[in-house]
Amino acid sequence: MSGDKPWLRLEKVSLTLAGHRVLHNISLDIPRGQTLAIIGESGCGKTVLLKTLIALMQPSEGKVLFDGRDMNDLPPDLLQKQRLRIGFLFQGAALFDSMTVFENIAFGLAAHGRHSEEEIRARVAQRLQEVGLNSAVLEKKPAELSGGMRKRIGLARALILNPEVMLYDEPTTGLDPIMTDVINQLILQTRKAHPVTSIVVTHEMKTVHRVADRVVLLHPLARLKSLEPQILFDGTPAELEACPDERVGQFIRGEARERLIELAMQENGES
Repeated sequence: MSGDKPWLRLEKVSLTLAGHRVLHNISLDIPRGQTLAIIGESGCGKTVLLKTLIALMQPSEGKVLFDGRDMNDLPPDLLQKQRLRIGFLFQGAALFDSMTVFENIAFGLAAHGRHSEEEIRARVAQRLQEVGLNSAVLEKKPAELSGGMRKRIGLARALILNPEVMLYDEPTTGLDPIMTDVINQLILQTRKAHPVTSIVVTHEMKTVHRVADRVVLLHPLARLKSLEPQILFDGTPAELEACPDERVGQFIRGEARERLIELAMQENGES
């Protein structure tokens, strides 16, 4: 890949849902091999941004480019091929409840019909081992697993097709501190074991400092000043701690005072 062609690029992307603008004029270049954390308040468009990257949602304006190709300008067959290069760990793991763990992990390979049963079983066993689980779980259903185990199974399923890009949507939400650290370590291990570009949407600052090379902080559009960019911060985790923007500092410190004042004003009908 040439130096002037980013691996992933958003060009002035805006997206409106039900008359409500969620993303506005987002431009972002993500080089190959980088681990990018996307942070920000609930409702600022983080998950929407992930879904836009793989054309599950189409921008109202702008372009999304992956390896130089506009994702929203591809015919269905080529779009599907591009998507197969991207793994997605959904917020709730999104496992198929009626399928066993084995069937969930093997789903992508089985759907292709290009692999023998022996090859599929070997690949499933490898991915299961990579996420720290053993064959005892293969015949279980998702309802029989803990939240942390479901996340790990979801990761194994996302990795089964050897993706070049991994998208993680709130990978540690609802997990205890120990399991959160387990998932963070698995994200690191995945990057080391496979030449993968990673984008992690998270609220957890521990995850940011543990796994990210770069951090982007989005802000809700309704709370921005006129003509102010939606990306309030773009830099390293170390630079994030020193950012002079008080809104950034309040977010990373978890301080709600300003938001509580705003909410009280809204309840009282003040502007």
